[in-house]
Amino acid sequence: MTAPIIIGSERSEVGLPAAMRLLRQGAPALDAVEAALRLCEDNVADNYIGTGGLPNARGEVELDASLMVGSTRAFAAVGAVRGFPHPISIARAVLERLPQHCLLVGYGAEMFAEENGFERAELLTDEARRLFAEALQPSDGPVDGKPTVLSIGQTTMPSIGNDLYRTAAIELVQRFEAHAGPWGTINVIALDGAGEMCVGVSTSGYPWKYPGRVGDSALPGAGNYCDIRFGGAACTGRGEMSMRVVGARAIVDGLGRGQGPAAACRAMLEDAATLDDPFAAQLRALALTPDGRHGGASSHPGATYSVMTPASEVPQTFARVSLES
Repeated sequence: MTAPIIIGSERSEVGLPAAMRLLRQGAPALDAVEAALRLCEDNVADNYIGTGGLPNARGEVELDASLMVGSTRAFAAVGAVRGFPHPISIARAVLERLPQHCLLVGYGAEMFAEENGFERAELLTDEARRLFAEALQPSDGPVDGKPTVLSIGQTTMPSIGNDLYRTAAIELVQRFEAHAGPWGTINVIALDGAGEMCVGVSTSGYPWKYPGRVGDSALPGAGNYCDIRFGGAACTGRGEMSMRVVGARAIVDGLGRGQGPAAACRAMLEDAATLDDPFAAQLRALALTPDGRHGGASSHPGATYSVMTPASEVPQTFARVSLES
Protein backbone atom coordinates (compact mmCIF):
# COMPACT_ATOMS: atom_id res chain seq x y z
CA MET A 1 0.00 0.00 0.00
CA THR A 2 1.07 3.56 -0.77
CA ALA A 3 0.34 6.62 1.32
CA PRO A 4 -1.98 8.73 -0.83
CA ILE A 5 -1.13 12.32 -1.62
CA ILE A 6 -2.66 15.01 -3.81
CA ILE A 7 -1.10 18.26 -5.00
CA GLY A 8 -2.47 21.15 -7.00
CA SER A 9 -1.62 24.51 -8.48
CA GLU A 10 -2.83 27.84 -7.14
CA ARG A 11 -6.59 27.86 -6.45
CA SER A 12 -6.87 24.05 -6.44
CA GLU A 13 -7.49 24.26 -2.69
CA VAL A 14 -11.19 24.65 -3.54
CA GLY A 15 -11.28 20.99 -4.57
CA LEU A 16 -8.42 19.25 -2.75
CA PRO A 17 -10.18 18.51 0.58
CA ALA A 18 -13.00 16.61 -1.12
CA ALA A 19 -10.48 14.74 -3.24
CA MET A 20 -8.44 13.73 -0.19
CA ARG A 21 -11.58 12.43 1.53
CA LEU A 22 -12.02 10.11 -1.44
CA LEU A 23 -8.40 8.98 -1.30
CA ARG A 24 -8.70 8.25 2.45
CA GLN A 25 -11.66 6.00 1.61
CA GLY A 26 -9.57 4.07 -0.92
CA ALA A 27 -10.87 5.74 -4.08
CA PRO A 28 -8.65 5.68 -7.18
CA ALA A 29 -6.55 8.68 -8.15
CA LEU A 30 -8.71 9.24 -11.24
CA ASP A 31 -11.81 9.75 -9.09
CA ALA A 32 -9.95 12.14 -6.79
CA VAL A 33 -8.57 14.28 -9.60
CA GLU A 34 -11.94 14.53 -11.35
CA ALA A 35 -13.69 15.44 -8.08
CA ALA A 36 -11.17 18.15 -7.26
CA LEU A 37 -11.32 19.75 -10.68
CA ARG A 38 -15.13 19.63 -10.89
CA LEU A 39 -15.30 21.72 -7.72
CA CYS A 40 -12.79 24.15 -9.19
CA GLU A 41 -14.84 24.33 -12.40
CA ASP A 42 -17.89 25.22 -10.30
CA ASN A 43 -16.09 28.04 -8.48
CA VAL A 44 -17.64 31.10 -10.15
CA ALA A 45 -15.18 33.36 -8.33
CA ASP A 46 -12.41 31.86 -10.45
CA ASN A 47 -12.31 33.44 -13.90
CA TYR A 48 -9.83 31.02 -15.49
CA ILE A 49 -11.69 27.73 -15.32
CA GLY A 50 -15.21 26.38 -15.86
CA THR A 51 -18.29 28.48 -15.19
CA GLY A 52 -17.22 32.09 -14.90
CA GLY A 53 -14.19 31.63 -17.13
CA LEU A 54 -13.24 34.68 -19.14
CA PRO A 55 -14.43 34.53 -22.76
CA ASN A 56 -12.62 34.55 -26.07
CA ALA A 57 -12.51 37.54 -28.40
CA ARG A 58 -16.13 36.92 -29.45
CA GLY A 59 -17.38 36.87 -25.88
CA GLU A 60 -17.80 33.08 -25.75
CA VAL A 61 -16.35 30.88 -23.01
CA GLU A 62 -14.34 27.96 -24.42
CA LEU A 63 -12.94 25.30 -22.06
CA ASP A 64 -10.08 22.77 -22.29
CA ALA A 65 -9.35 19.83 -19.97
CA SER A 66 -7.42 16.57 -19.90
CA LEU A 67 -6.63 13.48 -17.81
CA MET A 68 -3.73 11.03 -17.94
CA VAL A 69 -3.34 7.77 -16.01
CA GLY A 70 0.17 6.82 -14.95
CA SER A 71 0.06 3.01 -15.16
CA THR A 72 -1.21 2.86 -18.76
CA ARG A 73 -0.39 6.37 -20.02
CA ALA A 74 -4.00 6.49 -21.23
CA PHE A 75 -4.83 10.09 -22.11
CA ALA A 76 -8.05 11.89 -22.95
CA ALA A 77 -8.88 15.53 -23.50
CA VAL A 78 -11.41 18.00 -24.85
CA GLY A 79 -10.73 21.43 -26.27
CA ALA A 80 -12.68 24.57 -27.17
CA VAL A 81 -15.83 23.19 -25.52
CA ARG A 82 -18.73 25.65 -25.18
CA GLY A 83 -21.80 25.33 -23.01
CA PHE A 84 -20.72 22.47 -20.73
CA PRO A 85 -19.51 23.36 -17.22
CA HIS A 86 -17.43 20.24 -16.49
CA PRO A 87 -14.93 19.58 -19.28
CA ILE A 88 -12.86 17.39 -16.94
CA SER A 89 -15.77 14.92 -16.75
CA ILE A 90 -16.21 14.99 -20.52
CA ALA A 91 -12.50 14.18 -20.82
CA ARG A 92 -13.01 11.23 -18.47
CA ALA A 93 -15.90 10.02 -20.61
CA VAL A 94 -13.61 10.13 -23.65
CA LEU A 95 -11.05 8.12 -21.67
CA GLU A 96 -13.54 5.42 -20.71
CA ARG A 97 -16.15 5.40 -23.48
CA LEU A 98 -14.19 6.45 -26.58
CA PRO A 99 -10.79 4.78 -26.09
CA GLN A 100 -10.04 4.83 -29.82
CA HIS A 101 -9.51 8.59 -29.52
CA CYS A 102 -7.54 10.86 -27.20
CA LEU A 103 -8.77 14.35 -28.08
CA LEU A 104 -12.10 15.85 -29.15
CA VAL A 105 -12.52 19.54 -29.87
CA GLY A 106 -15.25 22.06 -30.55
CA TYR A 107 -18.47 20.76 -32.08
CA GLY A 108 -17.38 17.12 -31.86
CA ALA A 109 -16.62 17.37 -28.16
CA GLU A 110 -19.95 19.08 -27.55
CA MET A 111 -21.84 16.44 -29.55
CA PHE A 112 -20.11 13.69 -27.57
CA ALA A 113 -21.04 15.44 -24.32
CA GLU A 114 -24.70 15.55 -25.34
CA GLU A 115 -24.64 11.89 -26.38
CA ASN A 116 -23.35 10.99 -22.94
CA GLY A 117 -25.95 12.94 -21.01
CA PHE A 118 -23.94 15.96 -19.90
CA GLU A 119 -26.16 18.96 -19.30
CA ARG A 120 -25.61 22.29 -20.98
CA ALA A 121 -25.26 25.47 -18.93
CA GLU A 122 -24.50 29.15 -19.39
CA LEU A 123 -20.80 29.61 -18.68
CA LEU A 124 -20.54 33.38 -19.07
CA THR A 125 -21.40 34.81 -15.66
CA ASP A 126 -22.39 38.40 -15.03
CA GLU A 127 -18.96 39.05 -13.51
CA ALA A 128 -17.10 37.60 -16.49
CA ARG A 129 -19.34 39.59 -18.84
CA ARG A 130 -18.55 42.76 -16.88
CA LEU A 131 -14.82 42.06 -17.07
CA PHE A 132 -15.12 41.48 -20.82
CA ALA A 133 -16.93 44.80 -21.29
CA GLU A 134 -14.30 46.60 -19.21
CA ALA A 135 -11.57 44.92 -21.23
CA LEU A 136 -12.67 46.84 -24.28
CA GLN A 137 -11.55 50.06 -22.62
CA PRO A 138 -7.98 51.41 -22.96
CA SER A 139 -5.45 50.21 -20.37
CA ASP A 140 -1.69 50.20 -19.83
CA GLY A 141 -1.75 47.16 -17.50
CA PRO A 142 -0.52 43.63 -18.34
CA VAL A 143 -2.92 41.02 -19.70
CA ASP A 144 -2.47 38.52 -16.88
CA GLY A 145 -2.42 40.90 -13.94
CA LYS A 146 1.27 40.31 -13.28
CA PRO A 147 4.12 42.85 -13.46
CA THR A 148 5.74 42.97 -16.89
CA VAL A 149 9.21 42.21 -15.53
CA LEU A 150 11.06 39.00 -16.28
CA SER A 151 14.03 37.90 -14.15
CA ILE A 152 16.43 35.15 -15.16
CA GLY A 153 19.43 34.55 -12.93
CA GLN A 154 20.91 37.92 -12.06
CA THR A 155 19.36 39.62 -15.07
CA THR A 156 16.14 41.62 -14.79
CA MET A 157 14.51 42.92 -17.94
CA PRO A 158 11.13 44.29 -19.02
CA SER A 159 8.85 41.54 -20.29
CA ILE A 160 7.14 42.89 -23.41
CA GLY A 161 5.21 39.70 -24.07
CA ASN A 162 2.03 40.96 -22.44
CA ASP A 163 2.21 44.23 -24.31
CA LEU A 164 2.59 42.50 -27.67
CA TYR A 165 -0.21 40.07 -26.83
CA ARG A 166 -2.44 43.05 -26.16
CA THR A 167 -1.42 44.76 -29.39
CA ALA A 168 -2.11 41.62 -31.43
CA ALA A 169 -5.55 41.32 -29.89
CA ILE A 170 -6.58 44.84 -30.87
CA GLU A 171 -7.75 43.42 -34.20
CA LEU A 172 -10.09 41.11 -32.29
CA VAL A 173 -11.22 43.42 -29.50
CA GLN A 174 -10.51 47.10 -29.22
CA ARG A 175 -8.39 46.99 -26.05
CA PHE A 176 -8.32 44.79 -22.96
CA GLU A 177 -6.99 45.40 -19.48
CA ALA A 178 -5.50 43.22 -16.79
CA HIS A 179 -7.81 41.01 -14.81
CA ALA A 180 -7.04 41.40 -11.11
CA GLY A 181 -6.87 38.33 -8.91
CA PRO A 182 -5.65 34.74 -9.26
CA TRP A 183 -5.34 33.39 -12.79
CA GLY A 184 -4.23 30.42 -14.88
CA THR A 185 -4.96 26.77 -15.54
CA ILE A 186 -5.55 24.53 -12.53
CA ASN A 187 -3.43 21.36 -12.26
CA VAL A 188 -4.14 18.45 -9.90
CA ILE A 189 -1.93 15.37 -9.45
CA ALA A 190 -2.99 12.47 -7.20
CA LEU A 191 -1.29 9.29 -5.99
CA ASP A 192 -3.70 6.76 -4.48
CA GLY A 193 -3.27 3.99 -1.93
CA ALA A 194 -2.82 1.36 -4.65
CA GLY A 195 0.12 3.27 -6.14
CA GLU A 196 -1.77 4.61 -9.17
CA MET A 197 -1.21 8.19 -10.28
CA CYS A 198 -3.37 10.54 -12.32
CA VAL A 199 -2.81 14.06 -13.62
CA GLY A 200 -5.68 16.37 -14.57
CA VAL A 201 -5.87 19.93 -15.85
CA SER A 202 -8.77 22.24 -16.60
CA THR A 203 -8.88 25.79 -17.93
CA SER A 204 -10.78 28.44 -19.85
CA GLY A 205 -7.46 29.42 -21.41
CA TYR A 206 -6.12 32.84 -22.22
CA PRO A 207 -8.80 35.53 -21.89
CA TRP A 208 -9.86 37.17 -25.14
CA LYS A 209 -8.10 34.41 -27.15
CA TYR A 210 -8.81 33.85 -30.82
CA PRO A 211 -11.89 31.59 -31.09
CA GLY A 212 -10.90 27.97 -31.37
CA ARG A 213 -7.50 28.41 -29.70
CA VAL A 214 -6.57 25.26 -27.76
CA GLY A 215 -3.76 25.53 -25.25
CA ASP A 216 -1.30 23.07 -23.76
CA SER A 217 -3.90 21.81 -21.26
CA ALA A 218 -5.49 19.55 -23.87
CA LEU A 219 -2.23 18.22 -25.31
CA PRO A 220 -0.38 15.16 -23.94
CA GLY A 221 3.20 15.95 -23.07
CA ALA A 222 2.65 19.69 -23.16
CA GLY A 223 0.31 20.62 -20.32
CA ASN A 224 -0.11 17.15 -18.84
CA TYR A 225 1.96 13.96 -18.66
CA CYS A 226 1.96 10.97 -16.32
CA ASP A 227 4.12 7.83 -16.25
CA ILE A 228 3.91 5.80 -13.04
CA ARG A 229 7.52 4.68 -13.45
CA PHE A 230 8.76 8.22 -12.90
CA GLY A 231 5.91 10.55 -11.94
CA GLY A 232 3.45 13.10 -13.20
CA ALA A 233 3.70 16.75 -14.20
CA ALA A 234 1.52 19.60 -15.39
CA CYS A 235 1.99 23.18 -16.57
CA THR A 236 0.21 26.50 -16.09
CA GLY A 237 0.64 29.87 -17.80
CA ARG A 238 1.90 30.60 -21.30
CA GLY A 239 0.72 27.37 -22.89
CA GLU A 240 2.26 28.05 -26.27
CA MET A 241 5.71 27.97 -24.64
CA SER A 242 4.95 24.66 -22.93
CA MET A 243 3.79 23.21 -26.25
CA ARG A 244 7.05 24.14 -27.93
CA VAL A 245 9.25 22.46 -25.32
CA VAL A 246 6.77 19.62 -24.62
CA GLY A 247 6.95 20.84 -21.04
CA ALA A 248 5.17 18.21 -18.96
CA ARG A 249 6.90 15.32 -20.75
CA ALA A 250 10.27 17.07 -20.34
CA ILE A 251 9.68 17.23 -16.57
CA VAL A 252 8.77 13.54 -16.33
CA ASP A 253 11.83 12.67 -18.39
CA GLY A 254 13.88 14.68 -15.89
CA LEU A 255 12.35 12.68 -13.03
CA GLY A 256 13.33 9.52 -14.90
CA ARG A 257 16.95 10.75 -15.02
CA GLY A 258 16.97 11.17 -11.25
CA GLN A 259 16.18 14.87 -10.94
CA GLY A 260 14.03 15.93 -8.01
CA PRO A 261 10.55 17.33 -8.76
CA ALA A 262 11.47 21.01 -8.27
CA ALA A 263 14.73 20.62 -10.21
CA ALA A 264 12.98 18.89 -13.12
CA CYS A 265 10.35 21.64 -13.26
CA ARG A 266 13.01 24.35 -13.13
CA ALA A 267 15.05 22.72 -15.91
CA MET A 268 12.02 22.74 -18.19
CA LEU A 269 11.39 26.40 -17.46
CA GLU A 270 15.01 27.24 -18.22
CA ASP A 271 14.60 25.59 -21.61
CA ALA A 272 11.34 27.46 -22.26
CA ALA A 273 13.06 30.75 -21.34
CA THR A 274 15.42 30.30 -24.30
CA LEU A 275 12.55 30.39 -26.80
CA ASP A 276 12.15 33.37 -29.08
CA ASP A 277 8.58 34.22 -28.10
CA PRO A 278 7.44 37.85 -28.40
CA PHE A 279 4.42 36.96 -26.26
CA ALA A 280 6.50 35.36 -23.48
CA ALA A 281 4.72 35.46 -20.13
CA GLN A 282 4.72 33.57 -16.85
CA LEU A 283 4.99 29.78 -16.99
CA ARG A 284 4.70 27.46 -13.98
CA ALA A 285 5.08 23.71 -13.48
CA LEU A 286 4.28 21.08 -10.88
CA ALA A 287 5.48 17.48 -10.38
CA LEU A 288 4.86 14.44 -8.15
CA THR A 289 6.84 11.19 -7.94
CA PRO A 290 5.55 7.64 -7.22
CA ASP A 291 7.15 7.78 -3.77
CA GLY A 292 5.27 10.97 -2.88
CA ARG A 293 7.96 13.61 -3.40
CA HIS A 294 6.64 16.82 -4.90
CA GLY A 295 7.84 20.18 -6.13
CA GLY A 296 7.12 23.07 -8.43
CA ALA A 297 8.82 25.90 -10.27
CA SER A 298 7.85 29.23 -11.80
CA SER A 299 9.43 31.65 -14.23
CA HIS A 300 8.49 34.41 -11.76
CA PRO A 301 8.93 34.58 -7.98
CA GLY A 302 6.14 34.20 -5.45
CA ALA A 303 4.29 31.25 -6.99
CA THR A 304 2.97 28.47 -4.76
CA TYR A 305 1.19 25.12 -4.85
CA SER A 306 -0.93 23.10 -2.41
CA VAL A 307 -0.51 19.64 -0.90
CA MET A 308 -2.72 17.29 1.12
CA THR A 309 -1.95 13.93 2.74
CA PRO A 310 -4.27 11.70 4.81
CA ALA A 311 -3.11 13.58 7.92
CA SER A 312 -4.03 16.98 6.46
CA GLU A 313 -7.02 18.92 7.71
CA VAL A 314 -6.54 21.68 5.14
CA PRO A 315 -4.23 22.09 2.13
CA GLN A 316 -0.68 23.07 2.99
CA THR A 317 0.98 25.73 0.84
CA PHE A 318 4.50 25.27 -0.58
CA ALA A 319 6.64 27.76 -2.47
CA ARG A 320 7.74 26.97 -5.99
CA VAL A 321 11.36 27.61 -6.90
CA SER A 322 11.79 30.39 -9.44
CA LEU A 323 14.27 31.06 -12.20
CA GLU A 324 15.70 33.76 -9.98
CA SER A 325 16.73 31.27 -7.29
